[in-house]
Order: sequence, then structure tokens, then C-alpha cells
Amino acid sequence: MEKAGLSSAFFFTFTPPKQTTMDFLLSDLSWYQITLLALCAMLSGMSKVGVPGVSMIVVPILAIIFGGKQSTGVLLPILMMADLFGVLYYRRHAQWSYVLKIVPWAFIGIGLALWVGEVVNDEQFKNIIAILVFLCIGLMLWQDRKRGKQFFPDRWWFAASMGILGGFATMIGNVAGPIFAIYLLAMHLPKNSFIGTSAWFFLIVNYCKFPLHIFIWKTISWQSLALDFCTLPAIALGAFLGIKLVKVLPEKIYRTAVIVLTALSAFLLLV
Repeated sequence: MEKAGLSSAFFFTFTPPKQTTMDFLLSDLSWYQITLLALCAMLSGMSKVGVPGVSMIVVPILAIIFGGKQSTGVLLPILMMADLFGVLYYRRHAQWSYVLKIVPWAFIGIGLALWVGEVVNDEQFKNIIAILVFLCIGLMLWQDRKRGKQFFPDRWWFAASMGILGGFATMIGNVAGPIFAIYLLAMHLPKNSFIGTSAWFFLIVNYCKFPLHIFIWKTISWQSLALDFCTLPAIALGAFLGIKLVKVLPEKIYRTAVIVLTALSAFLLLV
């Protein structure tokens, strides 16, 4: 694997692993790539305990390091481990009626994404991820402007559209968070119920996606799982920091930084 100099930006110098499946270990990555992977794992842990949107920057970074489609297989087990922290912390606050209403539609979106993932090349896959990230950023900004207003009715077609779009986004790039947030905000859930319902939804969806990545897309292998398990301490640290930060960090400053960095990372996927 080609080693990039420290003076060069990793976005433009890193060559993804040559293997057709995820057959690589920590030894195949440079120290700063390992650092970025650990940072992504920590941010994923933070996102599952109530720090909204922070994991959005993870998706473009991993796509740049590992390639578009393959990065989804690296990220999914990290999210699955992080989901457990979110569910354990907010397990009593889920509103199951909203979860059950949207999950069947999400599976339709996942099926659509499976087909798309088989017919596009990696460059097109990264472009789709970038477009979805920009779409989700737009949804985040829009929901901020509409906060406190009942801008959607509680109708079956709303749950269906959000479920299909969210299922597609979560399978293609693990970026369904803002889409599901729009759905829950429309239901006017309290903060803890919002986080608990979201945690259970993504635990169910992510664990159902796991065999699809193994047997259909072949983006998860024993080697990639070993790599992911090495990030567990970073995930746990992120969950701990997330619980603390959500209480003290000014939301406006935090959200602005996340949106700017995420938009920059998504833009780099397109160049």
C-alpha cells in the first residue's frame, strides 16, 4: 500500500485497499488513517446517545479511505456496536408505535438500495453517498427553521415516504439519521423518547442489514470485523463523551461545526 507523506492531505493521497473484499487489517493502514478510523468510531458512539448529526462526517471520511461501497461494510458493525450503547441508555423511552409504523417501509427502501448498489460502480456509489449527505444536511437545516411547527400531518403516506427514503439512505451510505429525525420531529416526541425511539429503530434496521452486507454486497469479512472490533474502546469513549457533551455544549455552535465539516467532506467525495 502506498504511504502518503504527512505534508500531503490524506483525502487526495490515500489509495484504498486493492482487495475485492474487505481482506485487510490494521497493519494495512497508516497511523493517521487508524486515527481517523478511531475518531469515526468515537463520533458514532456519540451520535447514538443524543448528540445529533455528529456521525454525518463519518460517512464521507470512511468513503474516502476505503472506497464508497466498501466503506459501508466497515461502518455498519461500528454502528451496530454503538446502537447497543444507545439502546441500553435509553431503552425505556422508545415509542414502539412509531417504530413499527416505519420499519416495513424502511425494508422496501433497503431492497431498492440493494439493487442500486449492484448496478453502479464505486465512483458512482460515492457520488450517491455525497448527494444523500447533502440532502440530509438540507433536511437538518430545514427542520431547524421549522422547529416548533407542525409541518407534516400524521398520515400513513408520510411514514411510508420517510421509511422508504430512510431505508434507501441507510443501506447506501448509513446516512438515514436526519431523515428519521424529520419523521420523529413531526410526531412531537419529547427528547428522551426521540432518542430512545431512534435508537431502537436503527438497532433493528442495522442488524437486519448485516447479513445483506455479508452475503449480497460482500463488504464484510472476518478481517473487516476484526478491524471494527478494535474500535470498540473508541465507541465506548464516544458514548461516554456524548452523554456529557449533550449537557454542556451549546447546540448552535456544535451543529454549525458539524454541518460545515460534513459538507466539506461530502464535497471531497465528488472531486
